[in-house]
Amino acid sequence: MRFSPRALPLRISSLRALLPVICLLASNGVHAQAFDVEMTEVSDWRPVFGKVESVKRALARARLSGNLYELSAEEGDSVASGETLARIVDEKLALEIAGVEAGIRALEAQIALARIDLTRALELRERGASPKTAVDQAQTALNVAEENLAAQQAQRDLLQARQAEGIVLAPEAGRILSVPVVDGMFVNPGETIATIATENFVLRTELPERHARYLETGETVRILARGALTNTEVQSDGRVAKIYPELVAGQVVVDVEAEGLGDFFVGERVRLLIATGQRPAIVVPEGYLQQRHGVTFARLDSDAEVVVQPGVRVDGGIEVLAGLKPGDRLTPYEAAQQ
Repeated sequence: MRFSPRALPLRISSLRALLPVICLLASNGVHAQAFDVEMTEVSDWRPVFGKVESVKRALARARLSGNLYELSAEEGDSVASGETLARIVDEKLALEIAGVEAGIRALEAQIALARIDLTRALELRERGASPKTAVDQAQTALNVAEENLAAQQAQRDLLQARQAEGIVLAPEAGRILSVPVVDGMFVNPGETIATIATENFVLRTELPERHARYLETGETVRILARGALTNTEVQSDGRVAKIYPELVAGQVVVDVEAEGLGDFFVGERVRLLIATGQRPAIVVPEGYLQQRHGVTFARLDSDAEVVVQPGVRVDGGIEVLAGLKPGDRLTPYEAAQQ
């Protein structure tokens, strides 16, 4: 075969035209990595319901008997510690304080007169026109009046302190759950004005004893989104904060801590996923699954598609409940789209 120099430019141009195709095939060979379906051990995530509860509830109570006024507490409000919720007025206390203050003014006038008498007695004593007993009597009268004034002032301070107890304050910061009273109502000491859920919220759930024995404090719990219809709609993660040692109707009570629980209603039911041991399952990476029109597909290496039923999200991908079996080989959808 003779080599023709004229054919060399043609062959080079042909290679240049085929270069993109060669690169594309090489790229597909790199990305089109098949995935062999096999059984693996995963955490057994059990769906349960948790209820948003406050770790502690504080009661704002009345310390004074009287009529309730200026009630500003309403269910659902957020309050700060020490915030005024209402005011209780005992009208008898106001009358007693007014009577004591009148007595104080009378004693102040009596003290002023006693000082004048003492000054006059001292002047007469210096002139020798009055005995020493007159000075002693004037001094004693002044001392008695001053002591009576101090007693009346202490009585006034006590009544004013009792009157100040009519201001009902929030004992803790949190959200008001209930207000069992109304404005203008007569209340007695110790009566509840408002129930406050502190801002430290948890998700409280109950598990059967056979599942709870696998739990440990600090383990991860998955919190599903509000109104989630499937177990794959995970919104956030929490952790097991406390496992109560006492069984309640054959159930173990568990508290779960998570961020953002203050945005929920106290008592709202939330779906959770709690790991209760290990079990065999088929796990497929997300890139090998595709959802169209609410149906999840997987592509076999033969380019045939099969409908699969996805389960929960686990480490390594999505659990497949049906549609695949060990030994199947899948092609990623990213490679199929190139």
